[in-house]
Amino acid sequence: MNRMRNALLSIAIVWFAMPTLAADNVTTVPVRFDKGASSATLKGSFRGYDTVHYTLAARAGQTMTVSVAGSSNANFNVYAPGDAPGTSAALGSNADRKWTGRLPTSGTYTVQVYQMRASARRGEQVSYSITIAIR
Repeated sequence: MNRMRNALLSIAIVWFAMPTLAADNVTTVPVRFDKGASSATLKGSFRGYDTVHYTLAARAGQTMTVSVAGSSNANFNVYAPGDAPGTSAALGSNADRKWTGRLPTSGTYTVQVYQMRASARRGEQVSYSITIAIR
């Protein structure tokens, strides 16, 4: 009887712990432009619900352009300083895989790269390149 109870207890622990084992990974990548450059192109990949956050400093009044290439599952959102995915509205997102906007404030901006829930749920791999320009 004890063996049966221990086996059931072990199964219950594993079953309820599974969601925490499959936690989303968020990778943060600081963006740095080469000397004299006003843009950078970076390559990356992720799977499922994982996301990549590109961070870069910019000043109010500058224009940011973000474009993504590669997997059609690669999507992005742009967040103003102090704003974050899941807690704030995005300043911009990928309509036609590109966004350009005038920046409202100075500080560190975040460009979140992710995939939609349907493909994330299937655990699809997303390979992409992203270009971020500040003018």
